[in-house]
Amino acid sequence: MSYSQPPKRTALPREMLKWLQSLHLSFSPKNVRRDFSNGYLIAEIFSWYYPEAFSMHSYDNGTSLVAKQNNWAQTERVLVKQHVSLRKEAIEGTIHCKPGAAESLLQEIHTLLTNRSIKTVQEVAPDFTDQRYQEQLPMVARATASRAIKNNLCLSEEMAEPNITTNQQKIQAIIQRHIRHRREERMQDPSTSRFEVLEVQIGL
Repeated sequence: MSYSQPPKRTALPREMLKWLQSLHLSFSPKNVRRDFSNGYLIAEIFSWYYPEAFSMHSYDNGTSLVAKQNNWAQTERVLVKQHVSLRKEAIEGTIHCKPGAAESLLQEIHTLLTNRSIKTVQEVAPDFTDQRYQEQLPMVARATASRAIKNNLCLSEEMAEPNITTNQQKIQAIIQRHIRHRREERMQDPSTSRFEVLEVQIGL
């Protein structure tokens, strides 16, 4: 059994699902990360509250990075005119299917549009990494440094930011976070020391 990849499907709280169903969206989201990634459903949600501002015929329900970026850029431009802003890191995380990003963004949008909060969506502040998933695994099954890079830096993210130095900095940050977590694990449980992690330095 492979533990290296976090689960792709994430359940939304019942109240959130009821809210989404009440909007009669063009399709029912089954996979939260995938279905909200291109921003099409997000635009549909806002179109129910700002019908004059959002024109759905100008949105592309495609899966390419270009389609995603164009959809989200259009939504952000419209929201600025409505004096509404969403967290940029949550948008970027949703585009690149980061763990917890779409759920966090939906919580933000739900609160913004309904003035009601759903605390069960995110119990702690999300960091949009697979760390919470890794913590649920037995030590032997947790990701190595190289796997942590693959899990937390996706191809679309590299395509969206072609600057080599920027991507190297992201990789270095992932490695350092991975090393820090392993050190903390060893401090809490010395028996885990046999899973020693080599510090990999990447020249920037």
